[in-house]
Amino acid sequence: MATEFMLNGKPARADADAQTPLLWVLREDLELTGTKFGCGKGLCGACTVHLDGTPVRSCSLPLSLAAGRSITTIEGLAVDGLHPLQRAWIDANAPQCGYCQSGQIMSAAALLATNPAPTDADIDAAMSGNICRCGTYPRIRIAIKRAAELMKPAAVAAEVQP
Repeated sequence: MATEFMLNGKPARADADAQTPLLWVLREDLELTGTKFGCGKGLCGACTVHLDGTPVRSCSLPLSLAAGRSITTIEGLAVDGLHPLQRAWIDANAPQCGYCQSGQIMSAAALLATNPAPTDADIDAAMSGNICRCGTYPRIRIAIKRAAELMKPAAVAAEVQP
């Protein structure tokens, strides 16, 4: 039986076993490869996606739990162009190898959606489940703070004006 859900704002359908991890449905069946496989146990954060706006580890989330819900992947984070986090990530040169970065960005996006001006402690708490083997944590923190600035209404209005 097919599982239906919203994926990056559009209706989606997957004909996979209900216990298949969402990660594999996204990558293999729906060909959205931005979400990465890291540990397979939900510990490293490389596979982070949003389920109804909440960051979850897709490697340990069965497809059945996505039924009727909204999933956002790194590919759907920005409707048009780059999300402010993606721009800030580039500006801060946050990625080194880049493997963990989509999961890092998805966790950061969930943080900024609920806390538009996070402190260092807020960032550390929200990002604690995302592991970067290259150790780019200081640049990730800088990028999150920069994105918060870019996402302020005045900054958005300034970018739109000629």
